[in-house]
Amino acid sequence: MSLLKKLAWAGAFAGLALGAWSSGAAAQSADEIAAEAAKKYAGTEITVVWEAGLQSLDPLNFSGPLWEKLTGMKVKVIEVPTEEMFTKIMQEYRAGTGAYDALNVIPSWMPDLAKAGALEPLDSYVDKYKYRDELQEIAPTYRDNQMTVDGKIYGFPDDGDVFIMYYRKDVFADPQNQADFKAKFGYDLAPPTTWKQFDEIGQFLTDKFQPKMYGAAFFRQAPYAQLMFQERFRNEGGKFFDPNTMKATVNSDVGVKVLTDMRAENKFMPPGVETWGFVENLAAFMAGQTAMTISWPPYGRWAAGYGQDEKALNWVPKTQIAGKVGYALPPGGHPQLALGFALSVASTSKHKDAAYLFIQWLNSKAISTQRVQLPYTLRDPFRVSHYTDPTYLSRWPDAKDYLATLKLASETGLLDLSILQTDKYEEALRQGISALWGGEDPKAILDKIAAQWDAITEKVGVDKQKAAYQGWAAKSGAYPQM
Repeated sequence: MSLLKKLAWAGAFAGLALGAWSSGAAAQSADEIAAEAAKKYAGTEITVVWEAGLQSLDPLNFSGPLWEKLTGMKVKVIEVPTEEMFTKIMQEYRAGTGAYDALNVIPSWMPDLAKAGALEPLDSYVDKYKYRDELQEIAPTYRDNQMTVDGKIYGFPDDGDVFIMYYRKDVFADPQNQADFKAKFGYDLAPPTTWKQFDEIGQFLTDKFQPKMYGAAFFRQAPYAQLMFQERFRNEGGKFFDPNTMKATVNSDVGVKVLTDMRAENKFMPPGVETWGFVENLAAFMAGQTAMTISWPPYGRWAAGYGQDEKALNWVPKTQIAGKVGYALPPGGHPQLALGFALSVASTSKHKDAAYLFIQWLNSKAISTQRVQLPYTLRDPFRVSHYTDPTYLSRWPDAKDYLATLKLASETGLLDLSILQTDKYEEALRQGISALWGGEDPKAILDKIAAQWDAITEKVGVDKQKAAYQGWAAKSGAYPQM
């Protein structure tokens, strides 16, 4: 780490520490302060924008009714599909109707939304309602990467999304598999820490067990696979842009190697894996048809059988591998944080204090600890205390290993690319991934992506985007800390 980076980190830490100290020792916890202050808004109805589907069961079934019981405030949930959330938030902001009060935003959207003025800066509310102390307890990866734009707080990280590896520990520990693998490769069969090892293990297990079981499978649909590309590209030393010129460097030799390797690995995965999404990959792993996969934290809970009695999870395949699943970091050791959600307040809200108090309460240590254990939603641990919560540790026999791995992943996780108009850059990546499965040449794909990225940068403004990129690249989770 350079001296300048060390000084920047030290300054940032000092600022946070000073903020925590200056708020003083709170007589009440943050959830209690929020609920007490919100009582004066009893009878007020606030609207919250939430991802449609399972995620919305949290405010609909749990947190919304509980908040109303505590404060008398009502919560109206506006369910919006993920792919429409950014557009709807921006449309409402431009219309200025005040239709939205509290918002769920994906952290990579935050620079665009904040710079447009759609998000309310939260620092004054944090101080007014004494929340700085509890904010410091959010795991550093999420706190330092997903909360601020240009030094101002615009959202509270509220979902510890991160990719981790799930593997069949019974298959890996089998003595005959151990002996056969070591005889062939000269090292012990264990969760791979490099992509070379992953390839060797995956091919070995497929050769031995197909078609009953394959060595591995991933979701390969472009929206998911572009996130996996972002992760692997940086783990192998790739950089997205030249920070001085803002010219795209995604078409480097590293990028070509990653795309080439990704396609080659499909050969030891189940037939048709190129079209697999979240559910197809989940179903194969839960049925015991694949020995390794990488995904978000719910895979780990569901594979253990947690929450499978919930009606809302009827669509999740019944696990055939409970008690047989191990957890590890993906090869490279720096997993993609991969989306996540943050809680924000709409700048056009007519009930800003009320909306703020609701999101402080939701995000507080006491309430968030309950929310991340709701089996029917997709909120994942994001506070230091979540990883050691005694109740969570007792949820299933291997929960301690699961939470320990999530904690480790949070400490080394990589932030999604997050600059101005990020989705346009990611759309080029998505198109590139689709072309990869279609058989196009990896170098040609990446040259096309780089040209598209350069055109987007020119349209945004090179200097404007350079400042956004340099701000993002300076964050702890932008590139692996070697």
